[in-house]
Amino acid sequence: MPLTNIDHYAIRTNKLEETKAFYELLGLVEGERPNFPFTGYWLYLDNVSLVHLIYSEHNQSALEGEYLGNLKKGEKDMHGSGSIDHIAFRATNAKQLKIKLEMHNIPFRQREVPNMNLFQIFLEDPNRITVEINYYQ
Repeated sequence: MPLTNIDHYAIRTNKLEETKAFYELLGLVEGERPNFPFTGYWLYLDNVSLVHLIYSEHNQSALEGEYLGNLKKGEKDMHGSGSIDHIAFRATNAKQLKIKLEMHNIPFRQREVPNMNLFQIFLEDPNRITVEINYYQ
């Protein structure tokens, strides 16, 4: 039973609309989502629901905790990547993304990876999760 690929990743956020807008800027689109008992969005790349957004306050409801699992006790906020350092996407047309990011005043950094013909753009979503965009040349 080997793994075949990543299915999706989920982000709990109290910045739901801002986070949705960020990933839409990267090219994901809102799509169908089951009728869960909590607010959120599923964002798609082609026909794959790649990013699941879950609206979550620091004081989550019992229903949300029962369905999703409880936030860690003593957790002061829901920001950052925790033990996961970053999420990475492959993409085309780096110039187009850089123009969009500059138009929306979203800071980013870029680099060339030596010996790989790989250009990368790094940025943070509204929850301070690092997003890496890879452009293989």
